[in-house]
This record gives sequence, structure tokens and C-alpha cells, in this order.
Amino acid sequence: MVIRDAEFAMSVAHAAQLPKDGLPQIAFCGRSNVGKSSLINSLLNRRHLAKTSNTPGKTRLLNFFRLVPADSVARPFYFVDLPGYGFAKVSQTEREYWRRLIESYFQTSKQLCGAISIIDSRHGPLESDLELLAWLTELRQRVVVVATKADKLSNKQRAERKREIAASIAHLPIVEVMFYSSVTALGRRELWQCVNELVGG
Repeated sequence: MVIRDAEFAMSVAHAAQLPKDGLPQIAFCGRSNVGKSSLINSLLNRRHLAKTSNTPGKTRLLNFFRLVPADSVARPFYFVDLPGYGFAKVSQTEREYWRRLIESYFQTSKQLCGAISIIDSRHGPLESDLELLAWLTELRQRVVVVATKADKLSNKQRAERKREIAASIAHLPIVEVMFYSSVTALGRRELWQCVNELVGG
């Protein structure tokens, strides 16, 4: 899919503020140091559309990016950058707020077409990742698992890691497991194919 235009649309603090234009939405979720914003920027060939930071927890709201495909027949849709979890140095109160915000979004958004669940390819899914994946599939969300920072691994290591990841989530109805590198764009075409299927399906 070729994107003609991509822009930040809005930040959402609670479910009542969700867009009401009926456009499809793809959620990006993962731990707070896993590279969600870098992945979004890489997919869209933009450097600073989604804000990146060396400090975990930079994303604190649901950030919506409106994408307009170059194909005039295809409808616009949203990428939604969710707050991360696991490593952000914030208060327990704020962590709880993030949890409620994310849960409310997944449970109430009628336009959500699927989730891109991001893990670090160097470590594989941690317990918090597996809990999120199980919860998303319980909600009957279509989920694609993307292992980022894949340029840090050799081809052999990626093959071994993919087997490990597949084994750890074999009991879940995951749509796809793939590797991605924001540095080399490894997996970019394949991930766009999944996004196109989620939005179109």
C-alpha cells in the first residue's frame, strides 16, 4: 500500500473522545521501550511523525495518525499509537490510568480492525506481552505480532527466535508473526500486506 498523506490527527484521553468518522483503525501496542513509534515512522517513511524518545513512557495518550492511501478508491484509516507498558518510570496511578484507557479503547472502539503487538526480537515475548496477546484474542481482535530490532540478530538467530515465539503463542489465534527493522526496513512490505488485509477485511 502506498500512502499519499499521513498526519497526526488527535490525542485521546478517554473513550468519549474517539473519532466518530467511522474510519478503520489499527492499534500499535507493546512495552514502552520496544520501538512502537519508530516502527510507525518507518512504515510511513516519516522521521518525526510519531514522537520517539530514549525515555520509556513518552506516549501517554492514544495518538491517532490519519493515513490517506494513494489509491483514490481506498478509504483513509488510522494508525493508533498506544501508551507502552513495563518500563516507563511513572507513578502507579498513571500506570493504572493507562491500563484503563487502553482497556476502554479495545472494548469500545467499533472501528478497530486489528492490533499490531510489538515485541523485542532480542528477548522474545515476556510475560506482560503474553498476557496482552491472550487478552486481545479473548476480545476477538485480529493480532499480528511484530518482533522489532531484527537487524540486531543474524539470519540464524531470527529463525531460532521465530520458532521460540511461535511455540510460546501456539495456543493463541494470532494472524501472523514477523520480524521488522526500522533501520533496514526488513519486513516492511510484509507488514504492509498485513495492514492492508486488516483494514480491508
